[in-house]
Amino acid sequence: MNNQNNKTAYANHNIEKRFLETAETFHGTFQSFRPFPKASMQTSYETLPESLKEKLIQAGEEKLNYSFPVIRATDYMRFKRDGDRAAFEALYFAKRNALNDLIQAECVEHQGRFLDDILNGIYSICEETAWQLPAHNSYIRDTPQLILPDVTRPVMDLFACETGALLACAAYLLEEEFNAVSPYILTCIEDNLKRRILLPYLTAHFWWMGHDDEPMCNWTVWCTQNVLLTTFLMPWSVEMSSRLSSPVRTFCGNAPLFLPENTSDTVVTLQAILHKAAESCDYFLKDYGNDGCCEEGAQYYRHAGLCLYGAMTVLNTVTDGHFDTLFRWDKVKNIASYILNVHVNDKYYFNFADCSPIAGRAGVREYLFGKATGQEDLCLFAAKDFQAGQGQLVTDEVNGGNLFYRMQTVFHYEELMKQDTSGTLSHRDVYYPSVGLFLVHSDTLDLAVKAGDNADSHNHNDTGSITLYKNGLPVLADIGVETYTRKTFSPRRYEIWTMQSGYHNLPTICGTDQKDGVEYRAENVMTVLTGAEPSISMELAAAYPAAQAIVPDLTYVRRVTLKKSSNTVVLEDHTNAQDVILNFITYEKPVILSDGKLSIGEASASFEGADLLAIETLPITDARLKTAWDHDLYRIRLKGSDAGFRLTIQ
Repeated sequence: MNNQNNKTAYANHNIEKRFLETAETFHGTFQSFRPFPKASMQTSYETLPESLKEKLIQAGEEKLNYSFPVIRATDYMRFKRDGDRAAFEALYFAKRNALNDLIQAECVEHQGRFLDDILNGIYSICEETAWQLPAHNSYIRDTPQLILPDVTRPVMDLFACETGALLACAAYLLEEEFNAVSPYILTCIEDNLKRRILLPYLTAHFWWMGHDDEPMCNWTVWCTQNVLLTTFLMPWSVEMSSRLSSPVRTFCGNAPLFLPENTSDTVVTLQAILHKAAESCDYFLKDYGNDGCCEEGAQYYRHAGLCLYGAMTVLNTVTDGHFDTLFRWDKVKNIASYILNVHVNDKYYFNFADCSPIAGRAGVREYLFGKATGQEDLCLFAAKDFQAGQGQLVTDEVNGGNLFYRMQTVFHYEELMKQDTSGTLSHRDVYYPSVGLFLVHSDTLDLAVKAGDNADSHNHNDTGSITLYKNGLPVLADIGVETYTRKTFSPRRYEIWTMQSGYHNLPTICGTDQKDGVEYRAENVMTVLTGAEPSISMELAAAYPAAQAIVPDLTYVRRVTLKKSSNTVVLEDHTNAQDVILNFITYEKPVILSDGKLSIGEASASFEGADLLAIETLPITDARLKTAWDHDLYRIRLKGSDAGFRLTIQ
């Protein structure tokens, strides 16, 4: 069956506007968004499991008298000066995580013990000059970042929007407690949310909002979700609530929140926000195939597919179910189930691009997305993984900064922990043509092959690479990505070794590696998913333009087959190039057994049509890579000795 992967074939250039059309047909009254109880509703908190309450209070106690760090101008400037983003982000995320720990503890204990520290945290964040990260401090996509923020023009990046949602959620949870101290706490939060979120959202265009055919990514729904949370969680003042609910959409003398220059006729109303958010969801979905594959990988599914779910949840709730039919759209259902299909075993996922093989435990958000889309297998997977992680409340530093996610977990914790997870989840063989991702399984082997092109979001030059697991452990690995620096998202990205095809399970042809770009792609892709020997084949020559310049009629055909009955993977390459070095990245150190035979952990490998050049150690010293790999990795280098190469792994 011909499955030629072609992004232009799967991109929807006639953009469907299902979300915007749904928003435009809503003429009802906006409903309140109450996703979980406020702290003042103590009966709900008293019924939480005792062990959970103890965890939350203990986490808050560890942050009592926490000194919220002051972020200096020189901290902000460091990214521009030397490319380091980790030092600033450590300060930035630590204070938000600490604030969330304190808020959750106060909600549970409700004795006021944590309140002073919460106020310190809120005012510390409100006093920050800017909420956008230094790495995101620009107004036009892919342009150099400014060394310091312009306080008159807030930048709405991922974490400015996250911060807005955090403060709105804090105000929602502790409104009564704040007002008992001073009415000016909510005034401070409201003023910051108006200036930094609502006003720029409707009076400026940031690239992630979407426009025509411009490619979108996780930013679109991640930011949109958090703008919606900010809008609908915040307990606005009476004056602001009146303005938000106004039907007025054209400029008039007393219209709410127009630009200071009075040059815009767009006003901040719930209706305007609803329409803009809905349209951004359409722009996000235009870049997804109907198969629902996330080209950014399993980790970014948490910020892409799950944030789409978050945005849909707010839209649907505040319109009293008006968006409900969109949860039954096949594209949305396929986006939801993607995470189940790329899961291998326990903590491991098939990874590519900037994704790690250890992409984080599934939990409440995946479970709720499964429920919303009517997919019991996704619910079972999420509950199983949540239990396997022993009900982990915070999966990473970034998600830990989102108070909404944390509270979702708190109020669905018992439901997931009590789920019957004795049912069996079987892996499904699947091919995602929109990205060229081929996933098949046998009793002991799990195989992924990436066709597609080298223009994915968070791209690595990995067209044609394979990943293989045996008994749930990696054999042939995809390294992942190092700690982000200024170089990571710059024209020098492909100077980084982990981005290069030579550090994937791919050939180096005539001394050259693959190039980045949509035209550098797999061609003539053919897949067979049925039967006992699923396979994929493709022509890789187009991914090697420098090699094509040396060998004008270059051909390089790769075929990968999983023989299920014998639990065997066979990789066959055929080329007319005379100079080929085959690279294979392994998790365990290869051991030479004899000529053409190796052992790699629990797997045995044999090869024909090549000679062993070297087995290199790839030191894993980067902090981010160390979270994925508990020891060094290895690279097998084979010198092609014939037009045909064959690798067999059992």
